[in-house]
Amino acid sequence: MEIIKVILLAVALVAIAMLGLATQILLKRGGKFPNTHVGGNKYLKKQGIACAQTQDKIERAKVEKKVDFKSVKIANISK
Repeated sequence: MEIIKVILLAVALVAIAMLGLATQILLKRGGKFPNTHVGGNKYLKKQGIACAQTQDKIERAKVEKKVDFKSVKIANISK
């Protein structure tokens, strides 16, 4: 019986916490979740820092521009 009280108390506390977090989103006109992603940070954008996936795409695009794959020759290694 004691464990049921603890579980119900935990569920009630989690529900209160969720309501507290959602209050601003639900009551504020145009309310939305804050953007906590690296790409949404203005300071990091000024520094030229992006998320790892975006930086990887940028670097891959730079490499593809430098290498002309049409002129690449495969070495014939036969003995």
